[in-house]
Amino acid sequence: MSERAAPYYCPYCGEEDLRPSEEGHGCWECPDCNRAFRLKFLGLLAAGFTRSPGDRADDTVGDRTGERSTTGARDEEP
Repeated sequence: MSERAAPYYCPYCGEEDLRPSEEGHGCWECPDCNRAFRLKFLGLLAAGFTRSPGDRADDTVGDRTGERSTTGARDEEP
């Protein structure tokens, strides 16, 4: 079995000093904000969905393939 992946920072306060929790796999504690949280792998994205390296989910205009329209609006079919 491989070593567990560790989060880089607390999702609540941003502190980097995290410790594994005794609650089980994927549970972490932050001593700075005194919170505990759990990480869970949900699954893989569909194989057909790809993004360009500079794309972000909230600024993509166009279809779901990640292509951007040059006019800033959806391209209409004739």
